Amino acid sequence: MLFINMASSFQGGAIIRGSSWFQKKINLRPLERGCHIITEEVIKQLPEISQFVVGFLHVQIMHTSASLALNENWDPDVRKDVEMFLSRLVPESMPFRHSCEGPDDMPAHIKSCFMGSSLTIPITKGSLNIGTWQGIWLCEHRDRAGSRRLLVTIHGAESE
Repeated sequence: MLFINMASSFQGGAIIRGSSWFQKKINLRPLERGCHIITEEVIKQLPEISQFVVGFLHVQIMHTSASLALNENWDPDVRKDVEMFLSRLVPESMPFRHSCEGPDDMPAHIKSCFMGSSLTIPITKGSLNIGTWQGIWLCEHRDRAGSRRLLVTIHGAESE
């Protein structure tokens, strides 16, 4: 078990000795409407994770009509059921005032508010520390969205 004594090195919130930061933008290919597992794609574009013995990966989607979730990674029916539920919860047939970008845009903004725009995932011994049946989802709420950008930030202690 690894213990880091933060109290002795904490100085006014500015610097914690032994901690490292890393930040990078990741581009994802365009996806159709629905919930998609992107765990492997994120890991593939972030080999830097392997350098951290302990820490956190923070993932922020840079869009307002798609969202992120940490959920079931085995049964694709779960992703289809979530999409079905969201579409019934926020139907495109509602008389939204914001409609200049098409009938799927305002519902996409609302779904994004419900689902969230960021995730924070622990890193342990160079790997994401998620449950056996968990994966990172990109929830695409538009019919014809373009590529999506993620801003990823890692904070932790690097391996020696």
